[in-house]
Amino acid sequence: MNRSPDLVKLAVVQMYMTDNLDDNVSRAMAHVRDAARQGAQVILLPELFENLYFCQVEREEYFDLAHEVEGHPFIGKFQELARELGVVLPLSYFEKAGQAHYNSLVCIDADGTLLGNYRKTHIPDGPGYEEKYYFNPGDTGFKVWDTRFGRIGVGICWDQWYPETARAMMLLGADFLLYPTAIGSEPAEVETPNTHHMWQRAMIGHAVSNSTYVGAANRIGREVVNGQEQTYYGHAFISDFTGELIAEFGAVEEGPLLHDLNLAEARKFRAGMGFFRDRRPELYGPLLTTDGVTRRG
Repeated sequence: MNRSPDLVKLAVVQMYMTDNLDDNVSRAMAHVRDAARQGAQVILLPELFENLYFCQVEREEYFDLAHEVEGHPFIGKFQELARELGVVLPLSYFEKAGQAHYNSLVCIDADGTLLGNYRKTHIPDGPGYEEKYYFNPGDTGFKVWDTRFGRIGVGICWDQWYPETARAMMLLGADFLLYPTAIGSEPAEVETPNTHHMWQRAMIGHAVSNSTYVGAANRIGREVVNGQEQTYYGHAFISDFTGELIAEFGAVEEGPLLHDLNLAEARKFRAGMGFFRDRRPELYGPLLTTDGVTRRG
């Protein structure tokens, strides 16, 4: 493992999507170039930025949007872009693998190398977010990648609500955590609708309990898919390792949001807090069950 740098400039991108892949990819690449011009070294795009959030509804035709990694219509373009600009790009996409389909992410290093593939672990299933219809549960386990600009851990959207995801990535050595997302309004029948405040607080909790920087990218705008409508509320943000919001967009801004991460300072703070020193993994057996009862024998 290479020694992580002490300082990294992170950008999280907020953008709207259309139903045209070429248009979305072109604008996403323009946002990456804009972020790189401002000095960003790690640049995060939103979840499934290649199209409208089709998971609002269950339709067979949307499986046609999935592609295998080899010969993918845009991953190679972003590899070339990462190499040209010297930036790290964790990149969300709809993956087809044999008869399986995944909500996935590849990590592209600053020389254009594909470092690996992560398949979303936690798959939501509810009004407006019908992901279990489309995606198999991820089988890769949590991933942390050793990039030119630090060891990064990336979860995907619904993963961000689970403290186990964040803690696992930190135990794997992550310097900071990233979450590409697609989240906004929910159908009227949802009794307890989410807000951007809940969404942020969940991730800020991970920042606090792991003493780490956290960044989240989101989409914006109103999307209509087969008559169903959602408005994505933006509020992409970066939190520091104490849980302070140090950079945040509102509901309509588009582009990259940048901030300098002092990883050396975070490492010192994390060690001093003692969260990882005082862990008692031998007592965490209930976390390995679904009903809270530790199985023995």
